Amino acid sequence: MTARPPIAMLAELTHRCPLACPYCSNPVDLARQENELSTAEWRDVFRQAADLGVLQLHLSGGEPATRRDLEELVQAARDAGLYTNLITSGIGLTERRLKALDDAGLDHIQLSLQGTTPEMADEIGGYKGGYKRKMMVAEWIAAIGFPLTLNAVLHRRNLHQLPRALEMAVEMGARRIEVATVQFHGWALKNRDALMPTRAQAEEATRIVTEARARLKGTLVIDYVPADYHSDYPKRCMGGWGSTGLNVAPDGVVLPCHAAQSIPHLSFDNARETPLSDIWYEGRAFNAYRGTDWMPEPCASCERKEVDFGGCRCQAMALAGDAAATDPVCVKSPHHIDLQARAEAHAAAEGAPLIYRSAPGKPVPEPAE
Repeated sequence: MTARPPIAMLAELTHRCPLACPYCSNPVDLARQENELSTAEWRDVFRQAADLGVLQLHLSGGEPATRRDLEELVQAARDAGLYTNLITSGIGLTERRLKALDDAGLDHIQLSLQGTTPEMADEIGGYKGGYKRKMMVAEWIAAIGFPLTLNAVLHRRNLHQLPRALEMAVEMGARRIEVATVQFHGWALKNRDALMPTRAQAEEATRIVTEARARLKGTLVIDYVPADYHSDYPKRCMGGWGSTGLNVAPDGVVLPCHAAQSIPHLSFDNARETPLSDIWYEGRAFNAYRGTDWMPEPCASCERKEVDFGGCRCQAMALAGDAAATDPVCVKSPHHIDLQARAEAHAAAEGAPLIYRSAPGKPVPEPAE
């Protein structure tokens, strides 16, 4: 299959993060700070991405605000002609720094929401005072005039707060909210017993989103990531493997999707050594599950094969032990019944403790101007 040029790139600037979220999708083994791409290296990657056809650049982490050169990186992306979206917890941003990012050309901000109350948000984020600081940052974002997306990651402990999260998005002046039911990749796998929603919660979330989309049409766009384990068909992961975007990890490793390193038999090229164009078009990892030729049955003869492309390869690896298997979320997968039973078992594990990425409870420092 001849790939089309990518339209988006996720630049994971760092894995450093002040939060300790138990649903973190980053790898269990994080890239170390000393191995992160330098300012100059990222600048070169951005130029290559633009030349390759990328239009949208998502600056992520960890927490990208922990990079002291964030403003320089935004300016470099703007100089390359890329539309820039900052994906942030808000921690590490001050009013002065947000104004500097605006001056550098930042186009959009996606702000995470761990809960709609200080108690819930600080418990999930593992950072005392995080909610208060986040609300302050949201006010600065609105005052400066950045277009805003609110990202609400929902799970068994906070799904009941979905109606309030939708209200908050409207109150903040957000143009979009991403209602993302937790996806169990990376560190989040350690917390399935604590975070797995019940089937009733998943169905209620779908109902709330459906009604809100009708009620808020023209006011708020609602993107919805449903609870995989309780679904009958898998999501179209990344729009299809190696079809629309690429991820660059903090150390320069280039991936077809955020969790691709969980597939042990794949090897990945590094932007420090190989041009992005060669990686996108010729890279073995990018071509491994591109298109439909790789598919076994039942995907190969399924009428949905170009709808969901067999689902998530990383999820198939995690749940079926085979990245080429039909995503177990699919009702046609031989692993589907087992997945449903496993989901119910995880959801029934009441009182399971949260396993944080780091020791929770560190207070958020007051913003320094």
